[in-house]
Formats: sequence, structure tokens, C-alpha cells
Amino acid sequence: MLKTEVVLASENPIVPDISELILGIVAFLILLFILKKYVVPRFEKTYEERAQKIEGGIEKAEKAQAEAEKALSEYKAQLADARSEAAKIRDDARLEAEQIKAELREQAESESQRIVAQGHAQLQAQKAQIVAELRAEMGRNAVELAGRIVGESLEDEARRRGTVDRFLAELDTAGATNGAGK
Repeated sequence: MLKTEVVLASENPIVPDISELILGIVAFLILLFILKKYVVPRFEKTYEERAQKIEGGIEKAEKAQAEAEKALSEYKAQLADARSEAAKIRDDARLEAEQIKAELREQAESESQRIVAQGHAQLQAQKAQIVAELRAEMGRNAVELAGRIVGESLEDEARRRGTVDRFLAELDTAGATNGAGK
């Protein structure tokens, strides 16, 4: 036993034994082969899947952002169209209100002119009726007064009318002369 202890002491502890070195290299190569054959492809597959998911997510996010921007621009365009349409409707309503106001004003003026004309016609008719009644009354009074003055009866209708008409014509002429002289 002493001899083996000496051999062990004579060997360098840092340098491994050849058989251990070969066994370690073979084990390392087997481990490397197993890692390369089974583990690395799985890592690469997982890495690819994650990369694709990330790229797909980025693409989806970009598509979603593009769609959102498109929808926003469409919304803004529709909003601008709606605002311009509302402004047009307001302008049309104002114009229509002005037209209606003008039409109502014209109708009111024509109605007032019609009422005034009707009133004038009515006044003329009443005036003519009153003048006719006054002429008849004045004629009777004049004939009665003339009959008292003359002392004879002026019952003859034709004579009476001629006298009354002549008297009223003289009054109209005298009134027109006095009115023009003033």
C-alpha cells in the first residue's frame, strides 16, 4: 500500500487521468449530441414561435392602429359633413323663414288694402245712400217750404223733382265755388 501511495503522490493532481479524460470527452460529446439533436431544435422552435407571435402581434397592432386611424379619419369626415349639412339646413331654414315672413307680410298688406278698399266702398255706398236720403228729405222740405211761400201746392211729382234737382245743383255749385274760393 505504500507503493500506491507514493505513485499517487508522484502524479500531478491537476492533470487528469487519460481514461477519465476520454470518458469525460465521450460523455460531453454525447451530451452535446443530445442537446444538438433534441434540445436546441426545441429551443429554436420555441424561439421562432415567440418571434412569430411577437411579429404577428406587432402586425396586428399595426393593422389595428391603421384601422383605428382610418375609422378616425372617416369619423372626422362624417362629422365635417354633418356639420356642413347642419349649417346648410340652418341657412335653408333662415331663407325659408325670410320667405315665409315676406309672404305673410305681402298677404297682410294685401288683406289690409282689401279691407281698406272694402271700407271705402262701404263708406261710398253709405254716403250715396245718406245723400239720396238727404236729397229726398231736402226735396220734401223744399217742396213744402216752397208750397208755403208760393201759396200753392207743388204736389206734382215731376215738377217737384225738377225743382229739387235744380235747387240741389245750385247748392252744389255754390258749395264748389265757396270751397274753391277758400
